[in-house]
Amino acid sequence: MSERGIPSQVDTGARAEQEQQSRFISENLRRIFLLIYRIVDNVADAEDLAQETFIKALQRQDQLKDLDKATHWLSRIASNTAIDFLRRHGKVNFCEVDALIEPLREPSESPEQAVLRSEQRAYLDEGLQVLTERERTALLLRDVEGLPADEVARAMNCSKATVRSHIANARIKFRRYMERRNRAERRSTERNDK
Repeated sequence: MSERGIPSQVDTGARAEQEQQSRFISENLRRIFLLIYRIVDNVADAEDLAQETFIKALQRQDQLKDLDKATHWLSRIASNTAIDFLRRHGKVNFCEVDALIEPLREPSESPEQAVLRSEQRAYLDEGLQVLTERERTALLLRDVEGLPADEVARAMNCSKATVRSHIANARIKFRRYMERRNRAERRSTERNDK
C-alpha cells in the first residue's frame, strides 16, 4: 500500500500472482493426487506428496513461461516425487480410496454417476494391484500421463528396454485381469437371470 492507502503496483502484482497460483493448484490438485495415489497406493502419503509436488512446482515456476500450460511439467514433478518417496521408504502401507472422508467427485455429477464412477475406479484399482510396483509405475507414467518411454526410463532409473518390458507385461496382466473379471460378471449375470 502506498502512503495514501492506494494499492501499489507491487501489491496488485503479488495479489494477481497469488490468484494465478491458487487457480493452478485447484485446477490440477485432483489429477495430481490421483496420479500419486496410483503410484504409492496410500491416501495419506499421496496427500503429503501432492502438497510437496505443488510446493516444488511453485518454487520452480520461473522455469515456466506460462503456468496455464504446465500440466505435463507438473505431472513429471508429481511422478518423480512419488518415485523418490518409494525409493526412500520402500513398500508403503496400503489404504483404500474409500478411506477418504469426502469422495472426490465432480460437482455436476449425479449420485448414480458417482456410484458408477466409484465402481469403475475400484475396478481399475483392483486391476492395478495385479501389477508389480514397477509395472504399475511404468504403465501409469506412459499410458495415463503420456510420458515418452525415455522420460519414464529416466524417472524409474532404468533403460528404455526395461520400461517397454514393464509396460508390455503390465498390459498383458491387466488384460488378463479384465478378461477374468468380465467372465465372472457374465456368469453372475447369467445365474441371476435364471
